[in-house]
Amino acid sequence: MKTILNVIWLVLCGFWMFLGYLLAGVLLCITIIGIPFGLAAFRIGVYALWPFGYTVVDRRDSGAPSCVGNVLWLILAGWWLALGHIVTGIALCITIIGIPLGIANFKLIPVSLLPLGKEIVPTDQPFATR
Repeated sequence: MKTILNVIWLVLCGFWMFLGYLLAGVLLCITIIGIPFGLAAFRIGVYALWPFGYTVVDRRDSGAPSCVGNVLWLILAGWWLALGHIVTGIALCITIIGIPLGIANFKLIPVSLLPLGKEIVPTDQPFATR
């Protein structure tokens, strides 16, 4: 079932959201200071491309630098990416078939706003330590 949802997601909004994260990652990687933010954008972009079958968990080893980085991320790229998820989520919820995809889009908003200190893992192992 997750494969079918991923394919429908890819066609309706996943590819466009991936391009948004890719653009944000490239723009953020231009400066040396922005490289960690760009890498986070690339990581979330892949998650936005194929979201079903994966989940976001908090990292235990993240601390104050992640908090400061999240504030910078929110100012630089987070608002725009979250706005993209809100718009596509509302558009998908107009149809009955698109409601699960719209809800998945709304679930991506928190990680698009505050990505640092989070890890994306398969849903069958959300508590596995690496």
